[in-house]
Order: sequence, then C-alpha cells, then structure tokens
Amino acid sequence: MKHRTGKYFFLKFFLLLDVVLLISGTNAQCSLPPFRGAGGQIPPLGGARGVKTVEENTIKIGLLIQTSSSVEARNGAQIAVDEANKTGGFKGRKFELVVKSMEGTWGTGSKQAVDMIFKDNVIAILGSHDGRNAHLVEQATTKAHVTFLSAWAGDQTLSQAFTPWFFSCIPGDNTQAPALVQRIKSAGYKNITLVSDEDYDAKSGYKRFLFYAGKVNLPEPVTLEPDRLNPDYRGICEKIVTGNTDCLVLYTSSGAAGRIISLLKDMKFNTSIYGPLSLLREGSPVYFYPEIMGKILQLSGGDWFKKKQSAFASEYHKKHGSWPGAEAAYSYDGIRTIIESVSLAGGIREDIHKAMLKVKIKGVTGSFGFDDKGNRIPLQ
Repeated sequence: MKHRTGKYFFLKFFLLLDVVLLISGTNAQCSLPPFRGAGGQIPPLGGARGVKTVEENTIKIGLLIQTSSSVEARNGAQIAVDEANKTGGFKGRKFELVVKSMEGTWGTGSKQAVDMIFKDNVIAILGSHDGRNAHLVEQATTKAHVTFLSAWAGDQTLSQAFTPWFFSCIPGDNTQAPALVQRIKSAGYKNITLVSDEDYDAKSGYKRFLFYAGKVNLPEPVTLEPDRLNPDYRGICEKIVTGNTDCLVLYTSSGAAGRIISLLKDMKFNTSIYGPLSLLREGSPVYFYPEIMGKILQLSGGDWFKKKQSAFASEYHKKHGSWPGAEAAYSYDGIRTIIESVSLAGGIREDIHKAMLKVKIKGVTGSFGFDDKGNRIPLQ
C-alpha cells in the first residue's frame, strides 16, 4: 500500500494544484483530456494501459452530497446499492457507498472528490449537489480520469468542458428551459413575471430560459430580483399582484419560492406558477403545493412521485417512513447507471465512461441514455 500511495503522490499533488488554480481563476485555459471519441493519448493512472480493475472485497462508489444533513440522495442511492448486492453485485463482489458532504470553505468539494479517488479508491463518483460544486468535482475527476455522474446540477456549461469523464442523469437547463418556454407559450399567457435570485442552479437556468424565450418571441417577461442581503418578498408579491401576472416563473432557491407562494396564497392571488427541477431540493416547501408540483414534474418523468404506484417509492417509504423527493429519485437512477456501467466495463475504472455511453436505463425518473457530451437524452 505504501508503494501505491507513493506512486500516486505526484498525480494527486498536481490535481490539487489545478483545483487551487481553478478556484483562484488563474486556470481558465487548463489542459483537458481529449473529447469523447477524439484521438490523442491519455496518460495512465498506473499499470498496463492505466487499467484499474476491482481488486478489493467491495466496489466503492462515491456519493457527494450538499450537506451532512442531506439524507434523500443518500437514501435513494443506498436502495440502488442494496438491490444490486441482492443479485450478487459484480462477480460476487458487493457494492459500497462512500458518502462525503460539501460543507466547509469554498473548494471543499474538490478535496472531498480527491480523497474519494486516492484514499477511498472509488470506481466512480455520483454528485447530488449544486452546479458550483459540480464544476470543482468535474475538474478533479477529469484530472484523475474517474467518471463523474451528476444527479442534480442542471448547469449546461458542465457538459461544455469537453471532458469525456462527465455525465448528467438529470435534464439539463438546455432541456428544462425550452420545455418551460414552450408550455408557457402554448398556454397563451400575456403577463409573465420572472423572479430570479442568486441561487447558483436557479441563476444558470434563468439565463437559458431568457435565451429560449427570445427565440420563440414569448411576451417579454418582467423580471424581479429580491435584494440579496435583505429580500423583501412581500414587496415582490405586491408587484406580482399589481402587474396582473397570469404566469409566474420562479428561478429562485426553493426556500424563496416557498415564501413567495405562501404570501401569494395569503393575498388570495391565483396565478399559474412554473419553475425548474431545482425547486424540488430536499425539504423544499414547494412539495406542499401539488398544483405547482404538477407543472414542475412535467420536466421530469418516470413514476417516482406516484407513491404507492411506484415500486421505488414504496420501498423508500417502507425503509424511511416518508415518500422520496426528486433528489432521492435521481440519485437512485444515478447509482443504477454507474453499476450498469461498471458491469459493461468489466470493472475497469478507466473504461466506465466509455461504457456509460452505451447504457440504456429504464429508471424511476424515466428512460434515458447519454449523448456524446454526457447529457441525458430520453429514450422511448
């Protein structure tokens, strides 16, 4: 083990150095491995062809969550692991989750990813966290040649880094935004109001919404932005009411969305409310408003939200006494995707990203595969 640790010391050192440069903003032109399908030589991790086969008693899969109090993603992922282990795992070896949170100073997510790769020897990493942290994890996994599957961040720029190691099993902003725009246009709304705050995931989605709205000549929306330090949600709601808003689109944090919806209910102002999947974070107040949930769920798929009609939801409820949220469902499908890819790759870590391009998952969030940039694409 000492020999192995020493062998990887320099690669780990330069990986961490790249992450520090990325955070400081001085590494904008970092060197990346070839794009999927492109030629070029990729330096190996070690051994013949850089191959790392599964040699341990368990096959470890990393799971990065937003905070240590996040339980839905962990619970959903564990159900997928348990199901795989009941059927024999991979060639008799069991799968095991290694869970770490992103709590701490800026850049903690990169350190957690590096520790997973070099200390825990995970075969791949699943991320259930925001897009800001996803960029750091993407940088770390790219340098280490480890597959990273995002199960929450919809930031489309993640797939524009042209790295073969990144995938996303959640519909990205380039899928969600045009779908929202089309539904709003089809309904014929005239007075559209957007509320946007500094939430990272919401902000990236908001920009894509405006882009697609412009392409189809949607009536120009009024945009309201709460003050970052002292948000006046009542004032925001009063402007929504006096503007006779017939369509409200919330690109905010889930907490802000819940506050706005609650105030509008108190004012007895009824309007159609839409928003991205990021509003369905764990513990989101939006779950208490079925009529709004229904509109958001049009951006998802599968049966995870149908409670007793869903085998996954029923199993989740049996184990945890509550029904799963979106993070649990996407993490469950994400782990299933990684496990299927491990099998197709024969347990060779360096080949998992190639195998992932071939998988077809009939998941609880719908049936999907991946395009050549790692984006989720729906399957019939």
